[in-house]
Amino acid sequence: MSQPIRFYHRNAIREVSDAGVTRTVLQYLREDAHCTGTKEGCAEGDCGACTVVVGERNEAGGVSFKAVNACIQFLPTLDGKALFTVEDLRQPDGSLHPVQQSMVDCHGSQCGFCTPGFVMSMWALYEKHGHEHAGAAPAAAGCAGKGACTVPSRDEIANALTGNLCRCTGYRPILDAAERMFEADAPKRPVDVEALARTLATLERKDTFHYEHKGQQYDAPRTVEALAAIKAARPNTRILAGSTDIGLWVTKQMRDLGDIVYVGQVEAMRRIEVGSDWIEIGAGVSVERAYAELAKHYPELTEMWQRFASLPIRNAGTIGGNVANGSPIGDSMPGLIALGAHVVLRGAEASRELPLEDLYLAYQKKDMAEDEFVLALKVPTRTGIRKNLKFRTYKVSKRFDSDISAVCAAYAFIADGETIREPRIAFGGMAATPKRATHAEGVLADAHWHEATAQVAMIALGKDYAPLSDMRATDEYRIEAAKNTLYRFWLETRPNNPLAQQAVNVRAVLPAGAAEAAESV
Repeated sequence: MSQPIRFYHRNAIREVSDAGVTRTVLQYLREDAHCTGTKEGCAEGDCGACTVVVGERNEAGGVSFKAVNACIQFLPTLDGKALFTVEDLRQPDGSLHPVQQSMVDCHGSQCGFCTPGFVMSMWALYEKHGHEHAGAAPAAAGCAGKGACTVPSRDEIANALTGNLCRCTGYRPILDAAERMFEADAPKRPVDVEALARTLATLERKDTFHYEHKGQQYDAPRTVEALAAIKAARPNTRILAGSTDIGLWVTKQMRDLGDIVYVGQVEAMRRIEVGSDWIEIGAGVSVERAYAELAKHYPELTEMWQRFASLPIRNAGTIGGNVANGSPIGDSMPGLIALGAHVVLRGAEASRELPLEDLYLAYQKKDMAEDEFVLALKVPTRTGIRKNLKFRTYKVSKRFDSDISAVCAAYAFIADGETIREPRIAFGGMAATPKRATHAEGVLADAHWHEATAQVAMIALGKDYAPLSDMRATDEYRIEAAKNTLYRFWLETRPNNPLAQQAVNVRAVLPAGAAEAAESV
């Protein structure tokens, strides 16, 4: 029996029974709910005009809010959640929310098309940092709120808005508005969060949610066993996680996805467990949460975390989905491979584990049986001799924020004095799959970490890869960029006088405001 999609929206529980399985949240909002404040721009999660906020119950029993792209989220994935749009921010007395008022005061809007998306990203940031700091000065000027100051810095604000594109106003007044919104007195919230948590608890399903429309089936199991049973019974069922890639198959390629099984409600796949030897990350953990945890152990991943797509994409997309997709330009895989990560696969009867690089056999071909799916990732902890690990990742792209890599590089080795042990090098964008550089690794293994060693390894990279030319870069550029990242790795990790990031990263040495000013021209 098909069950209705149930979610909280506009101060009421909504039930939908007649929508297509792949109908997007944006289509529902504009065409069914007539909430036209949310706009359609690119229909692929790049421009942010469609940004909405989704609320979910968290482990503490409260509600977590996250900005996502409505244009590529399928409506059935809202089951059990809350949906907020720009229409919800209007105050009971008709006044604007501080987020909206600050946009007006700072002249952050011209044509207005992108404005609702910016406002929703800003509101998610506002909710994340709480109301106890309303009326406080910006972080740079101190904080008059209660307890430790959590008002975000301008850089944190910029990172939160990476998924929103403005074509006319420029970003400076929008960043100004995001700072000013914390200075206003606290408004009435669009919803009573405690009451919402109770409401969402009543919507929580104990067993698999099953929905059908015109013969197409959608299942959202709660357990790994139920997911495995569905996949075993119908091997061709499409596994859906964050929809950040599959969503485009519908909006851009108009593909029929067939039956779908959604992993976003499998609790065991949404956990992160840190042990003495491994950090185990469930395949359903969002990219944002996964990188937040990994960066605690490997702070060298911080820049890659910030530059991985945009915050709305990281909020929706999952680390397991990125790995299972196996794109040759997927940004997570090179770093994970260099760290020695393993992938855990689950089939109908049992699980198995293999090194991540062994998962990829050829372009879009993986070492997975038709009934298998990615269950988790295991990343080694930084213990024992790995305390001496030298590790870096580098992303080369046309834009700093929210862009696809031309080259993505990752390097790691264990420093034994000046001797290199267990080197691991992996690249994205250089081959049909994420791939290790075995020739370059052979040059480095057990060698002394000197400039001459780095230069020989740079030459060896030419034997490891024969990249293609495409719209992002030529083959010659890719090889040269790959070699240059290895030289930068040498400069940053050489035994004597290693260079700090500020010495090799142009954005790190720009005067305050220069980067945003350049981007707003």
